[in-house]
Parts: sequence; structure tokens; C-alpha cells
Amino acid sequence: MVEPTPKVDLQRILESARRLGVELDEEEAIQWLTAVSAAKSSHEVIVDTRAGVFGHSVTMLDFSPDELDYFRRLGRLVEFIDEPGTVETALALSGSAAQSKIQTYPGDCDYFERINIKAETREEACQILARLMREKALNTRSGETYQLIEIKMGSYPQDVLREGKSHPAGTPISWSPAEIEAGRILAATPEGDALEINWEQAALDPGWCKLDWVVADPIRGQLANASNMLDVTWESPEGQITPLDGYLDPYFQEVYLEAESVPLFTKLSQHVSADALDEYVQQLEKEVRKYLGEYANYGKAAKRMYNIFRLTGRYEEAAFLRELFDEPATALYQVWSLIRTIDDVMHEPGSIPRQTLLDQADALVLSVVEALEGEHETAIVRSLLRLRAALSDDRTGQAWAAQVEATRAEVINLVNNFFYDRLTGYPTVRIYMDSLHAS
Repeated sequence: MVEPTPKVDLQRILESARRLGVELDEEEAIQWLTAVSAAKSSHEVIVDTRAGVFGHSVTMLDFSPDELDYFRRLGRLVEFIDEPGTVETALALSGSAAQSKIQTYPGDCDYFERINIKAETREEACQILARLMREKALNTRSGETYQLIEIKMGSYPQDVLREGKSHPAGTPISWSPAEIEAGRILAATPEGDALEINWEQAALDPGWCKLDWVVADPIRGQLANASNMLDVTWESPEGQITPLDGYLDPYFQEVYLEAESVPLFTKLSQHVSADALDEYVQQLEKEVRKYLGEYANYGKAAKRMYNIFRLTGRYEEAAFLRELFDEPATALYQVWSLIRTIDDVMHEPGSIPRQTLLDQADALVLSVVEALEGEHETAIVRSLLRLRAALSDDRTGQAWAAQVEATRAEVINLVNNFFYDRLTGYPTVRIYMDSLHAS
């Protein structure tokens, strides 16, 4: 089958964009369609020698180095440091941070780090990981411009009750800063018997490892959630590479921040499954189904569909979706994310000043005023002002939780309406969504 040329694709995209009220730069779109067609066929990892970054050829098309200094500066907070002869690391941007050329209103600052640990045994590698993560947590627990929220490491060994919530066996464990410092979690069995989960013991089967902070950037004057997702491998004395969570992540959505990481990346990428792309797309489709489901989030669904389309050769749909993330109404997605960021600080009080939270609330109001007009603007501004009043009053508990929930619900409703109308208004995207619902 002969694929449509970029010009033919563009004509259909332009017609749909005009019909749905989406601004589209025709020249930029044709350049991207041409470039992505060439990049997809090469399957290469591209090194930008001027910026000193590298990544998959398709991924690099959406990355802009304009804010590279900011991401590298923030990276110094979240990154793990090499230990010669024992620990090798490679830090990358992922998510919307790796798509800075098209996502004018990113959500969080997401990082991804490959950590390769050289040790005699797998158990020793796990112990080294436990030490690294605990040291990172304690060293970055709280500062004038940052605050650790939680770390995910290990899985519940059995069904557990914790702070009134049920956690099934095998699900990831979230550790608060205080629990990490203590090195244990106090919980209970479903029958009410006391249960203690030890940090070092949990690290023997680390599973999904992720660290989350809130960062107050003094230059931007903005709060942000910063996370670092770890892909940890053990390298045996014989040179065998074993992922500690049983799966070596692919590299289709990462922009590595230092060219010096190329040797480690090359060594590890040789062990990525030959079916990695298919597996990655299947995982993204699973996430799309979730975000199209009962608790819909069409913005998150759109981001994942864009990644699916650009990696599987559906460039027409990808070219249309990439234009949505630059629309003024999508600023509300960032607003929705930042409300959660404020809430995170309120739940884990640290050294970030209350005035910083109030300033962020003021900035959210301005964002909404710039993005919307009419009754939608009035309703969300009113809700944000109530949220700010709750911050000023130092309101906590159920009153605060209820206000956060109400404000986020209003915002996500508008975000959902914006993305839903445009996703379902593009025929082939709507057919794709319907196919996921039916499968």
C-alpha cells in the first residue's frame, strides 16, 4: 500500500482544523510531516551536538532546546550521581517536557533516568539502590525552592490497610518523607493485625521506582511537579544486564540531557526487546482506554494518542493532534495540574513559603483570564478565588479537600470538553477511539 504524501495529508488536516476552529501553521505542518516520515524510516538515535542532547529520531523533532538550561538546572535536584565502578546513570526528559516545541502549556516536569548498578549479586544491587534512593530522599527532602512529596518503591507483600485505605498485594508502595527517614511503614492486615514494611526489605523487589517533588522556580515564578522515573538494571561481573523490575524500558519518548551518557545508553539499549515498539504502543493504548473510560481525561488521552500516531506512521492524525496542544484553552490543563501541585504542598508542609502558594493561585487566575472569556471564565475564576481564600485562611482537612476537588472538577470539565469536541470531530481519530472502546 502506498502511503499518502504529506501534501495530500495536509489538505485533509487543514480542512478539519478550519472546521473545528484550530489554528494551524501550514508551512510548519508540512515541514513536520516531511521530517517525521524520514525520521520514522531511519529508526536512528539522533545526537544534537550543539545542545549536547540525544534521543530517538522521531522524539527529537518535538524537542526545543530553548529551555534546556532550566531543565538541566532542575535536573540537578532530581538526578542520581555516578559512582565510578558501581553506579552509571543517564538522565532524560520525558512526557510534555520532551515535547517542548509543541506543548506550550506543559503539565509537569517529568524526568526519566537509567541507573545501571554493577554488583556481585542482584541482592547487592538492590541494597545499593535502597541506599541511593534513601540518600536522595533525605538530601532533597526540603529546601527553600523544593519539597519532596513521596517516593514509590517496592510492592505490598500482602493485602494491607494503611491510613484507612486498602492496598492489594502487589501494588506499588508510596513512601512519605517521614517514612523514608524512619526506614519503615506501619500498617495493618485486613484483619487488623499490626504490620511493618521495612525499606531495605521492600527494595529487594523494587518494582516501579519514582520520586516526586514540588519545585518553586524563582526565575519563572511558578510551582511545578518534578518527577524522576527510574529504570534500574543490575550488571553482573560477567556483564549480563538484568532489569530489577523485570522489564527494560524502551526509549521512544526520552531526550537525554548529556551527550556523555551515550555509552551507557548504547550498552543498555542493545538489551531492549526487539518487540519494544509494539509493546510500547500496546501500553499506551491501555492508558488511552483508561482515560476514555469512566473518569475521562481527554487531554491525557490526546497526548498518548499523539505518541501512538507519530510512532506508527499515522502522521495525518498526529499532525492534527500536535496543533491542539498549542491552543489557548489547553492552558487549563496546566492549571488543573498546578492545583494538584498546591494541594501536594498542603498535604506535606515543608519549607516552601505560603506566599509562594498564594502567588501561584494568583497566576492561575491570570492564566484563566487570558485563555477564556464569558461564563466559563467567570465560573473558574470564582472557583480559583475561593481556593485562594482557603489558602489565605490556612484552611485544612475536609474544607480544603472539598475546595480543591470542586475547582479541579470545573477545570477538567472544560479541558475535557475542548479535547473531546476536537478529537471526535476528526473522523479518523474518532474511529480509532471507537475501536479502543470496542476492543
